[in-house]
Amino acid sequence: MKAPRHPSDNDLMSREARALRRIALHGDPRHLAYVPRLVDSHPVRDPATGAQLLVNVLETVPGLHSLDDVRRAYPDGVDPRDAAWMWRRLLVALGLAHRAGVVHGAVLPRNVLIEPDAHGLVLVDWCFSAEPGGLVPALVTDLADWYPPEVTAKRPCGPGTDIALAARCMTWLMADRAPRELRAFADGCRQPALSARPDDAWRLLRELDEVLERLYGPRTFRPFTLNP
Repeated sequence: MKAPRHPSDNDLMSREARALRRIALHGDPRHLAYVPRLVDSHPVRDPATGAQLLVNVLETVPGLHSLDDVRRAYPDGVDPRDAAWMWRRLLVALGLAHRAGVVHGAVLPRNVLIEPDAHGLVLVDWCFSAEPGGLVPALVTDLADWYPPEVTAKRPCGPGTDIALAARCMTWLMADRAPRELRAFADGCRQPALSARPDDAWRLLRELDEVLERLYGPRTFRPFTLNP
């Protein structure tokens, strides 16, 4: 159960519930495992204050670790070949959401969870989501410098907002181990103007695959552990 600390955040819980319902309704069923499943959303009364809080009930999956956990395990950066599968799956999650008309708005390391053994990924915390052309309602203040300009300037967001944040996550994850080609790819995803960035995560995934094949050849499964 996920509850806000204060009734003023009920709108964020409502945003999450609305986004997850929309993705479940309009998203490709093959890819729904990349986002949490909303079991229920209902108001409850805080027994201490009497305030009404909107609670979201989400299905949980065991064995998940955030990208923050991954970077702590690899302080010098993750091998780009391992970061590659995380990036690919993150683009699938974004492609799923964008096709359903949802922008996540907070693609940050703490919200990208992976399952190391099976190379699974779940993008969580949809409280800051918006429709394309809407405004991201708030930002995580301690990571304000991660956001593209349209968020901090309170301008309309779009799929390119999430794509820029995802690229920032991945270059941060690889640190100095990122090859020049992947840094250039990420730079293209992080153009200052939203209109200059890619806006189709599925097409971007195909372009990423082309870069990865030039760098490393055909895809192969690489076991990944958080105990390097």
